[in-house]
Amino acid sequence: MTKTDLSLYHLTRKSTLTENAPLLIMMHGYGSDENDLFSFASELPEELFIISVRAPFSMQPYGNAWYTINFDADRGKWNDQKEAAASRDLIAKFIDEVVSTYPVNKDNVTLLGFSQGSILSYGVAFNYPEKVKNIIALSGYIYKDILPDDLKALDYSNLNFYCSHGSVDQVIPVEWARQTGPFLDALNINYQYSEFPVGHGVAPQNFFEFKDWLTKRI
Repeated sequence: MTKTDLSLYHLTRKSTLTENAPLLIMMHGYGSDENDLFSFASELPEELFIISVRAPFSMQPYGNAWYTINFDADRGKWNDQKEAAASRDLIAKFIDEVVSTYPVNKDNVTLLGFSQGSILSYGVAFNYPEKVKNIIALSGYIYKDILPDDLKALDYSNLNFYCSHGSVDQVIPVEWARQTGPFLDALNINYQYSEFPVGHGVAPQNFFEFKDWLTKRI
């Protein structure tokens, strides 16, 4: 399988390792593209093989989304659950394609998502815990409609989460993110949760904190 055959368009930064490199897959937020989070790549550990993917649904006039967010006068803002579930499964398939195509370690896979990409990172981790090891969830929340019906049936003992949110986030309320800790506690999952005095974005101190967290785990 060649790069052009993979299910999602993506950018890559090669690792200094020629085999079994730790893999980092980046997933952008609603209305953005693969270039957004890729700006972090040059500042992250050189041994990481980094892939930044483009979400499958194109928006007008530009940008991409992992699923449609509908704005309706009666229902308010609501997610297209079917599209979200399809993207979740597409990412899981993409992980398999990547480990078959590039010189990476299938047992050392990290997902890094921002906003909608963060929501999908949670979705992939809870449905396919065997495919990932670390999850960096920035400015997102756990969208329970795309999680398994029986969370107790799967083994999450290998997972590590770094979760962060802006305390004055105007897009995704910080109260939604604050539900993450109790949710992960109930499943005995290892995690770190941090808040920063910013809106819907990644503060410099947020970047340095998750970089340090990730460096210790790869």
